[in-house]
Amino acid sequence: MVSFKSLGLRGHALSRLQTTLITAPAFILFGYNQAGIGGLLTEEDWSKTFPEIDTVHATAAEKDSKSTLQGFVVAVFVIGALFGSLSCSYTGDKFGRRNVIFFAALCTLVGEILEASSFGLAQFIVGRIIVGLGVGQLSSLVPVWQSETSGAKNRGRHVVLDGLFICVGYVLESWIDLGFFEIHTGPATWRPPIAIACFFSLVLIFSIYLFPESPRWLLMQGHSGQARENLALLRGLPEDDDEVHSEMAGIELSLEITSTNSAKLSHLLKMGEDKLAYRFGLCILLQFYQQMAGSNLISVYAPILFQENLGLSSEISRVLSAGALTWKFLSSFIAFVAIDRFGRRAVFIVSGTGMACCMIALAVATSFPTSNKAAQIAAGCFIYLYNMFVPIGFLGANFLYCAEVAPLRLRMAMSSISTANHWAWNFVVVMVTPIAISNIGWQYYIVFAVIAACVPVSVYFLYPETMGRSLEEIDLMFKNAPSAWGAVKYEKQTRNTMPEEFEKRASKMTELKHAEG
Repeated sequence: MVSFKSLGLRGHALSRLQTTLITAPAFILFGYNQAGIGGLLTEEDWSKTFPEIDTVHATAAEKDSKSTLQGFVVAVFVIGALFGSLSCSYTGDKFGRRNVIFFAALCTLVGEILEASSFGLAQFIVGRIIVGLGVGQLSSLVPVWQSETSGAKNRGRHVVLDGLFICVGYVLESWIDLGFFEIHTGPATWRPPIAIACFFSLVLIFSIYLFPESPRWLLMQGHSGQARENLALLRGLPEDDDEVHSEMAGIELSLEITSTNSAKLSHLLKMGEDKLAYRFGLCILLQFYQQMAGSNLISVYAPILFQENLGLSSEISRVLSAGALTWKFLSSFIAFVAIDRFGRRAVFIVSGTGMACCMIALAVATSFPTSNKAAQIAAGCFIYLYNMFVPIGFLGANFLYCAEVAPLRLRMAMSSISTANHWAWNFVVVMVTPIAISNIGWQYYIVFAVIAACVPVSVYFLYPETMGRSLEEIDLMFKNAPSAWGAVKYEKQTRNTMPEEFEKRASKMTELKHAEG
């Protein structure tokens, strides 16, 4: 079998190939499938195939019930994703990162085939749930695998690429949807756009075993020799290099500390020395913000917002929606540059502030009647501006931070539960949006504006910086912080001294191991 060893790749070359063949297709699938049917809901043949959710030709009496069912069909993807991400709290540690990623890719492939070949709503819903199951596992596990195989210096950029590729998925879906929309009639207007996603699933299935398993997971399973070999390959260094020895000792030290406390899932709700409840709360709140600040409202329902909320034509709505998501993709590069230069706190604060301002402006602009052209133009501009602020902090950086602050033995559990929380709120947004737009209109945006305004305040007081630290240093920083309220201040005070303290403790452990040997 061809693998990273037979290909002769190490270090940066191996990391770049991992990004191309695993990270990119995994998160393109995330974006593509999440936005996948938002733009298809008004297609003529779609309405004929699934009349139960046709809100375009519905009478006033049918509109509410069909809008609710339509929201449910879009949202069943999220139900699958929620259970998929939750399952990783067990499967990710039990079967390993690569095996679960392979299974997740297989789920997305099966689901996409069922969706694209549907002639009834029941089959389509089953396919949608299975796709969601796969995407949920990928969204939970791939960031953990990335953070565990990346060095501290560029870990932020590697994981923020997740958000960039989610945007690529949104962009591809929007333009592909627009292209097939121009056919105007027949099943070709919606079946091929869904089926195209199968390509990315196949890339994942055939590529995952080319790459090394997480050294941290291998050490957790007691395979220290394989862990050392994989770590050396990932860093592009010989196995006996001091940097490899030092990082291995750091991982072993972290495992040694957590194993003495026999970390359990129930510990996530207790503070203790590790402050697990605080760290878990940071992850839960961050993923709540990602959804309830309006990110997926704009991404998934952009065509409907332009068409029904702003009163534009179907074709113009699709063009503007595709343009907005393309702009979102281009804005993702801001996060790529900023995340390891200005830090996690800075991107969250800037992103949250920008989103809140745009949502307020959007509420004001859409409060005018659709005959007011100036208000329509302003609303369109603020949708575009909102899509600039979202990816700066909440399209990759949120997954990164959750993986960083979790201790090794509970990293998979904490990441999967916080990601499931992300999908749970996603379900709420997707279910409620069609009804809310129909009934309360512009007032709906005020909810998201208020929540987004909480982001900069909570980040400033509660979220310590993690940039530039190894995962084991971050773990030690949380342990040594005097309290949850004092963690941010403690991190600032020990920013330069913490690595030295960690090195001393890791070196002492290495010496003890050599003495015992």
